Amino acid sequence: MKNKLQDSRKHLRQRALQAIVSMEFGQDPLQAAQFSYLYDQEEAQEVELPLFLLQLVTGVAEHKEELDKELESRLKSGWTLDRLTTIDKSILRLGLFEIRYFDETPDKVAVNEAIELAKEFSDQASVKFINGVLTHFVTE
Repeated sequence: MKNKLQDSRKHLRQRALQAIVSMEFGQDPLQAAQFSYLYDQEEAQEVELPLFLLQLVTGVAEHKEELDKELESRLKSGWTLDRLTTIDKSILRLGLFEIRYFDETPDKVAVNEAIELAKEFSDQASVKFINGVLTHFVTE
């Protein structure tokens, strides 16, 4: 039986973020998505991963170079993505992917969801920073 909370878009974005962070350390996108989706299950089981989760994780992996170039163009002079924390960089990539490549999510929703991820997994300064960077892509 599926858990509706577990398959909510909010929850799947959290799992996607965890997978994207894992990819920073060399994990394959599909393995990262599967691990992040199943990591707290009591019994290992064969399960079909939600399409939304797979689209986010593989999409960020496929478009990483373009996403990074666009994000770098919005950072203050002297800043690079390498100076950001792994979690903030991953939230930015996920948010920008939804804005640029994922038509199912309205741009403002993508920014708001990225802010919510930052509130949960980062700090208040990062929330403001992520909001500022991603808002530039929505107002263009």
